[in-house]
Amino acid sequence: MSYRASCIVEPERARDALDWNPESSRRARVAAYAALRELGRDLVREMVGRCCRHAAAIVSGIGALPGAEVAWAPTLNQGLVCFRDLRAGTTEEDHDRRTDEVAAKVLATGEAMLSNSTWRRRRCTCVGVVNWRTSEGDVRRTVEAVRRALGGWGCC
Repeated sequence: MSYRASCIVEPERARDALDWNPESSRRARVAAYAALRELGRDLVREMVGRCCRHAAAIVSGIGALPGAEVAWAPTLNQGLVCFRDLRAGTTEEDHDRRTDEVAAKVLATGEAMLSNSTWRRRRCTCVGVVNWRTSEGDVRRTVEAVRRALGGWGCC
């Protein structure tokens, strides 16, 4: 259960208790407890629900754009979209390249933080909403940023 990083000072040959139990999760439990204690169950439930609704709205909004498709609809606060190269005779590699290019264009605008991953042997753009301050306006701006990024291929 151990992990190492250059920023972690390790004592010489001493047994580190973190290597022998799952206590590294303690920090997350403290933050969750503090949020529940300060905000209450109902407000935390509403915040999580709002993040989930915003993720679904972003994924469905992007998925409705020409050349985009939903690869995985969010069941919580994260989903996947892909971008198809609409030129005739394209390959899966062309679609993967386009997915990477669209996400990079959106990231370069600063409107949204999109990252890509490979899922089921396809490049996909990950959409996740984790900030309680995300608004409906942010959802619209994200979908619009993707629409503009797709515009470079003459599809939107």
